[in-house]
Amino acid sequence: MRGKRIAKIVIALAIVGIAYSALKDDIAKLWQDLHVKIVEHPTPKKTVWLDQGIAKDKLSWFYHADQGTRTFGFPYEWFMALEQPTISWLPFTKVGLFSDTAYLDRYGFIADTIIPGKEALPIGFAKGTPMLDSTGAVWRNPRTKKEMIGVGLTCAACHTGSFTYKDTAVVIDGGPALTNLFAMKQGMGISLLLTRYWPGRFDRFAERILGPDATLDDRETLKNQLEQALNQYKQVKNLEERVASQSIQEGYGRLDALNRIGNQVFSIDLKKPENYAGSSAPVHYPRIWNTPWFDWVQYNGSIMQPMVRNAGESLGVSAELNLTEPSKGLYKSSVDVDQLFKMEQMIKGDTQPNAKTGFPGLRSPKWPADILPPFDQKLADKGAELYKTHCQECHRPPVTSEAFYDFNNKDWWTRNQAGELILKVENIPISHIGTDPAQAADMLNRTVAVPENLGIKSSSFAFALGELVEKTVNYVFDQKKPPASPAERKRIDGYMPNELRGELAYKVRPLNGVWATPPYLHNGSVPTIDDLLGDPDKRPPTFYLGSREYDPVKLGYKTDPITNGFVFDTSIRGNSNRGHEFRKDYNKDKEIKGVIGPALSESDRKALIEYLKTL
Repeated sequence: MRGKRIAKIVIALAIVGIAYSALKDDIAKLWQDLHVKIVEHPTPKKTVWLDQGIAKDKLSWFYHADQGTRTFGFPYEWFMALEQPTISWLPFTKVGLFSDTAYLDRYGFIADTIIPGKEALPIGFAKGTPMLDSTGAVWRNPRTKKEMIGVGLTCAACHTGSFTYKDTAVVIDGGPALTNLFAMKQGMGISLLLTRYWPGRFDRFAERILGPDATLDDRETLKNQLEQALNQYKQVKNLEERVASQSIQEGYGRLDALNRIGNQVFSIDLKKPENYAGSSAPVHYPRIWNTPWFDWVQYNGSIMQPMVRNAGESLGVSAELNLTEPSKGLYKSSVDVDQLFKMEQMIKGDTQPNAKTGFPGLRSPKWPADILPPFDQKLADKGAELYKTHCQECHRPPVTSEAFYDFNNKDWWTRNQAGELILKVENIPISHIGTDPAQAADMLNRTVAVPENLGIKSSSFAFALGELVEKTVNYVFDQKKPPASPAERKRIDGYMPNELRGELAYKVRPLNGVWATPPYLHNGSVPTIDDLLGDPDKRPPTFYLGSREYDPVKLGYKTDPITNGFVFDTSIRGNSNRGHEFRKDYNKDKEIKGVIGPALSESDRKALIEYLKTL
């Protein structure tokens, strides 16, 4: 009898073993699909905000100003009720909420504690107005029938940076975020799936949304809404898998923003899968202080008008947009144009650049000598001379100098339609600077198929996007009572025309605050300024992103291996760390692609780094 039992156990184990061998790849993929890898950061003892010229109450508003985005595809009430995408192997066991600030911190989103005691979502999350479901109907609570509210990301989510040093976190307003947006969307998809099918999860979710007295019909309606949301996530996942061979991982601190905007409007909103493109050229989030005063923006200097830039960003993070049903108004959207204008004005300021006070609005951060080691002024003075020799020709004199504000220099300054001073930023050809061409080249080469009834003339992605965004903004202007006047439209558009260009070039800008904006180059492929100025052959071929710990000597994040960090591989197209090089074979009379100056000695690098701390 005992022998038969042992035989049965052996047979059962053999069957399990055979089944595992046959299905192990599927099991591994399922396990991978149901897990999201995110870094867990040490909790700092305190968080400080540097004085960057904007009052705390205005920053608090800016962090959560609703742009009309619906980033997650479900309402605010769901966002607050969903649980984290953690599988508990004991059925019916509760897990933490997705909206928990400490959990969202692992995706890189910064807790908003700028006003002590004020309850707030993390920086860059905005609670909006009533939102529509995937059918275009108002999203309602199945039991109360009340409208449900949209929730989405704002520009502060991607353009607010942070680093830590010896248990102190420092927030950099307008700096590059260290977020992992793709991982967060993945986590939300898993959370929705578990909510629908994992034992106990739906019951807890239904009670939070519907209350304890919900009927069976209410619960079934809620399940149907979950199915709709899951179907949307599945559609996007399928699109991502179709273009996986063209895509590279973005990881922490990067996003292929322009391609993702294009995917949202020309594929998802337009319901044209063939327009979906791979994320082939992720870029490091740019710093935005002083940006309203530039004539061209984006790394490849492709967009001129502030409103097209900002409304395009809102559409890219899933503001509602109708491109398929003429009866409901083509180009009708949830984009809040007036709010975008107010946000731009806060960054811009209410005076003009001048030699006495510099740029108005959001200012670049000053080196916090009470937190980081103070800089060596004598060494910085030596670095200032090196800056003039090696950097100033492209990056201009420091913005703290009178020389920068030479308004008679027509190569440096122009004026907008209101007569305001505008800084002319130069686009440097890739054939000279030698940095990775993917972002500029892929934008230039991408085309989209657009139906005639949308009235878009160009099939070139960049120009089609500019037309689409302008039409979306004009729809808002036309719906005002009375419609916005031409003068009002010019004012809200930032007194700049909707001009676009596609060049194999990257723009160069002043370096004030650059010490607070790691990693470096447009694609974030060089972890520190020390690496950027040193021997280009010794730049790290791979390194980890995800740590917030700052290195005040090399100027950058620590890149030691970190659990669940993103391994940045510079051998992949789109990730190259070459270009902008200081090398021994530099010859001022003979251009070598990517070589911009002679090799710098260790002492010169240290002096130049010390000077950059003062900017």
